[in-house]
Order: sequence, then structure tokens, then C-alpha cells
Amino acid sequence: MEANTQSEGPDKLDRIVEARMKLKRRFEEKMAQTPSMVDEKPRGSGPPNRHGMPTVPVGQTVTTKWPVLDLGYQPSIPLDKWQLHIDGEVNHPVRLKWEDLMALPQVEDTSDFHCVTTWSRLNVPWVGVRFMDLAALVDPKGSATHIMCYGYDGYSTNVSLEEALKPDVLLVHTADGEPLTREHGGPLRMITPQLYAWKGSKWIKRIEFLTKNQLGFWEERGYSNTAYPWRNDRYS
Repeated sequence: MEANTQSEGPDKLDRIVEARMKLKRRFEEKMAQTPSMVDEKPRGSGPPNRHGMPTVPVGQTVTTKWPVLDLGYQPSIPLDKWQLHIDGEVNHPVRLKWEDLMALPQVEDTSDFHCVTTWSRLNVPWVGVRFMDLAALVDPKGSATHIMCYGYDGYSTNVSLEEALKPDVLLVHTADGEPLTREHGGPLRMITPQLYAWKGSKWIKRIEFLTKNQLGFWEERGYSNTAYPWRNDRYS
């Protein structure tokens, strides 16, 4: 099924908002109980961040630079060729073109970026689409518990729905006021501010809803399934 966001206009937006609120109600309790929200003994330093954890997680060093980490391949995807497939355990799978993505509600947000290789970049301004809105668009089945994200570079990573549906999880096309560069995953990447950054796929091309947890690229190689920075949860 191909998305047709432009032709449906306000009616589609109303349905997305309604579906978003339904998802929020369904996962609100689980989201509120995740470690980055309620951990009584988070490990880190600095004043509380936006969700109550120490600003700098344990083992992290703050940097103003943005190091480049990838699998050795940085795909170049022209916007007129770019597509995002969202499928799996959903009622309305979609194939989004770039213009479809840009017709969805666009969000400006500021959050922190924590890399498992021990550096953190704070207060990064982003522009993109909330994952929750994309989930609302496809209407996950009641059996869905996790997602697997796939990149154009062959990368994959798994995220539980209670983490993915948090409001600061975005698919971003803009960072620091500029279009997301190819080296950092442009034209579109996912960000997961309450998890280590490997949970956010660069050059994202597909999101598959799953009925159970499955291992992604780094998870198969010994990285943590859960990836909570304030528990130093780097490796399994």
C-alpha cells in the first residue's frame, strides 16, 4: 500500500491524531515504567535532564563534535528515489515517498545524543517526524511488541514499542538547523535520546513491526538488547 498523505488532507491528520492518542493510551503505562524514566539509582553526573536522569550518563564524555560511525558504507539516496516501508504486524502497511514524509506533522525538538563509544552530544536541535505518528499511520496490531529498523546500508536494530513510542523518538531530516548530512545518516535517520544511539538506524528505509523481540546487527554481535545509558547497559 502506498501512502497518499497529500490528497486526504485534514481527514488523514485527524485519523493520525486519533490513532496516536489510542497508541499513547495503550503504551503509556509501559513507557512510564522504562528505566530512563523511573530508575531510582541512575548512574551519571550533572543536573536532571528532560526526563529526570543525570545529564551525562555513566562512562560518557561530552563533546561538541559529532564523530562519524558506520559499517564502512555511506549510501547516497536521492530524494526522488528514497522510500520508507513500514510493515509487519500492522493493519495498514505503507510505502512513503519523500513528499509523503514531509506532508506529515513536522516536529522541532531538542535532545541529547549518547553514543555507546562513550561520547555524548548535548542539546542537539532536530526537525523530523515522531515515530509515534508513523506508528499511528499504520495502526499496529495488538500483537506488536517491538520494531526492527533497517538502513540502506544493510544495518538493522531492534527497539521495544514502549521505547520507540516515546515523544522524543524521531525520524529526523534536519540537525543543527541544516539538512542531515549523508555521513550522519541523511536524508533520514532515527534518533533514540533515552537509549544509546545505535538503536537509531541511519539511512533508514524500513520499519518492521514484530510480535516478539529479535536481534539486530549489533545485538547479534554482543551489544545490549535494551541499551539504557544510565545503567551502563552497553553489552549483553
